[in-house]
Amino acid sequence: MQRTIAAWQEQLGPLLDHVAARQMGDFGQIGAERKADGSLITTCDRWSDHTIGQWLQERFPATGVLSEEGNTRVPQQEWAWILDPLDGTTNFTYGIPHWTISLALLHRGRPMMGWLEIPPLRQRIIAVRGEGVQCNGRRLQPPTDVVTPNACASLCTRSMVVLQRRAHHRFPCKLRMFGVASTNMAGVALGQSLGALEASPKIWDLGAAWLVLEELGCPVEPLAGHPFPATPGAQLATVSYPLLAVAAPSLFPLFRPWAAALQPQNQPPPG
Repeated sequence: MQRTIAAWQEQLGPLLDHVAARQMGDFGQIGAERKADGSLITTCDRWSDHTIGQWLQERFPATGVLSEEGNTRVPQQEWAWILDPLDGTTNFTYGIPHWTISLALLHRGRPMMGWLEIPPLRQRIIAVRGEGVQCNGRRLQPPTDVVTPNACASLCTRSMVVLQRRAHHRFPCKLRMFGVASTNMAGVALGQSLGALEASPKIWDLGAAWLVLEELGCPVEPLAGHPFPATPGAQLATVSYPLLAVAAPSLFPLFRPWAAALQPQNQPPPG
């Protein structure tokens, strides 16, 4: 299963092109329904999950598949795919042109290859452990850790609570919130933001982006449990992994006070 970026591009590229084209065609044309957890799902989510999952199982029959819309239990196999077929369904549903197909390959529970396909931007980010990261064929370099007045950081809907809990402190960067966990995190590695604070990402949001961050030297600090190595047989349908990702270790002191508000001991009691 070890391959270069070029080899993965050749093998998986046509599949992701096909799925991205269908998603672009469906964008703005279909409605959504609500899942039991309150999140949205569309027929395009289901079609994308089925199409990618079936293709992977046909060509890699000895490899398991874990996906948001399918099997949510970590496969027992040594090698396993982890898939979010449409990360950003709310954006997709409400006509906001930003979502991602996130696909990663795990070996013994750790990401070895990560692929982020962003159809509206025609952007393809591929990472292979030990080989680095490419975006649309261009090799990426580690991002800067320079803090400027215009530097950005990203939050998600649920991590916005830190602004209330630290209301007497000024957030250290301009805020951005894209509504897509995988690209919020990958944006740190791409130099779009200095940090990302995610309150409730699932493992299928993390697989590809985690490796992109690692390969570009961007540290990730889990705030409540570590997603990797994923434990075979674990049921992850409702498990979240709050985390802080930064462009360089030197930035942890800037963001840790904000991340602390998301840690379990600092969460308000229910009711």
